[in-house]
Amino acid sequence: MKAQAAMVLMVLGLGSVGAAQEVSAALLRPVAMESSSFEASPLVSAVQPTNSREAAENHRFWDRENSFLFAVNAAFSAADFVVTRDNLRGGGQELNPITRAFSGSSAGLAMNFAGETAGVVGLSYFFHKTGHHKMERAVSMLNIGSSAAAVTFDLARR
Repeated sequence: MKAQAAMVLMVLGLGSVGAAQEVSAALLRPVAMESSSFEASPLVSAVQPTNSREAAENHRFWDRENSFLFAVNAAFSAADFVVTRDNLRGGGQELNPITRAFSGSSAGLAMNFAGETAGVVGLSYFFHKTGHHKMERAVSMLNIGSSAAAVTFDLARR
């Protein structure tokens, strides 16, 4: 039963990560056009995004969806910290080799999970600035899924 709950949480957290990254229209090379044909026409004006996909690509980094994803990410990282610390105090062993390096003290463990959360925000910002908006959100969703799986695994082993 507990293994099924872990699988459900992992599927929910990773469900939208598998979507393929589409090629942005902005990355395609524009066809060379003569500027004189545009200057002669009085009907030509500034071009605005016309469809919802183009408008979605021009979002602010700290929009509602990213803020929500970062808050959920921080909450799951905090839960992972608490459950991991309690299991280590009870004689358990850390299975993640990176986290294991920091598991000698509560401060080191807290630094690990805070750094993980900051790394997710930083990587999301990098993807945002480079125009990979689906990957920007997928980073948070992937980390939420892995933290949820870790919390579920730790709670199942208590």
